[in-house]
Amino acid sequence: MVRLFLILLSVLFAGVAHASTRIKDIASVQGVRDNQLVGYGLVMGLQGTGDTLRNSQFTEQSLQSMLDRMGVNVRDIPLRTRNVAAVTVTADLPAYIGTGSRIDVTVTSLGDATSLKGGTLMLTALMGGDGQVYAVAQGPVAVSGFNATGQAETLTQGVATAGRIPNGALIEREVPGQFRDMPSLVFELKNPDYKTATLITDAINAYAEKRYGKRVATPRDFRTVVLQKPRDIGATRFLAEIGDLRVQPDTPARVVVDQRTGTVVIGKNVQISTVAMTHGNLTVRVTETPLVSQPEPFSGGRTAVVPRTQITANEQDAHLAVIGGSDLQTLVKGLNQIGLKPTDIIAILQAVKTAGALQADLVVQ
Repeated sequence: MVRLFLILLSVLFAGVAHASTRIKDIASVQGVRDNQLVGYGLVMGLQGTGDTLRNSQFTEQSLQSMLDRMGVNVRDIPLRTRNVAAVTVTADLPAYIGTGSRIDVTVTSLGDATSLKGGTLMLTALMGGDGQVYAVAQGPVAVSGFNATGQAETLTQGVATAGRIPNGALIEREVPGQFRDMPSLVFELKNPDYKTATLITDAINAYAEKRYGKRVATPRDFRTVVLQKPRDIGATRFLAEIGDLRVQPDTPARVVVDQRTGTVVIGKNVQISTVAMTHGNLTVRVTETPLVSQPEPFSGGRTAVVPRTQITANEQDAHLAVIGGSDLQTLVKGLNQIGLKPTDIIAILQAVKTAGALQADLVVQ
């Protein structure tokens, strides 16, 4: 599987070696960002899969407080319902969104509820980091997972204690500030790089000299590019025009390996100095086959267990291979010649990095 992955990776980079990307896909306007909202609420209408009020006392207190606000006094009445679950509600508030707009929310269980399927979120206030309420959420919870439990077996698919409400939150307050009030326009790179910042600057200036008759972009550092908007055009149209310009971003030489899943991702600029390597596995197998020694009748002996151990050692053939190349295709071809498992590739890359032959950053997750 890893060999197929490396082959597909080499073909992918070979096919897009000269591909370009729009500027708005690799950079964003500084200051134009989302804001996170969070709230606490109750989900009603569950089919006996809600919180156990004896174990989740905060759910019982929240239910009592809600009923008190509605004129129902249940302070001295023990509640035993299993149709209620306490949840946290989270959402992302887009930039410059207006009052009355709707956004999606995510609902997550807090107590020992087994499923939120079929439940309805009651009116919940969503607050920002400043403590102000910016939206209110309410509606039926859409849950993709399920959990079925019997006396001898349990079937679980997905996560049944988390769900979403599409367009479930209504915006009640706008975030202070408008786009037209921004003091300057600055492009911020999603993957900071000196060369990429320079390429973006050159592409914008080449277009601006033809369109506006002057240069409008200046690289501040490897992360940001400062823009000067011409007077005869609006900021929205100006960003829309230069956002569609295409550049070929430069990527750092980096190898990312995940030891838990065996995933190996190799960047196209990764190079390995010519090295010779071999990799083999030694397998030692210990087999215990105890035997029962039964004495003859009336011999006065005792039945005993006689241990019997068999040890075998097997070492796979390891071939010495020369790995090295100036591009990704040569590197992948060399690794394919050895035929390795994911754990073997990770071990070899770490050893090559230690030897100083891997001319790239090795990121181990």
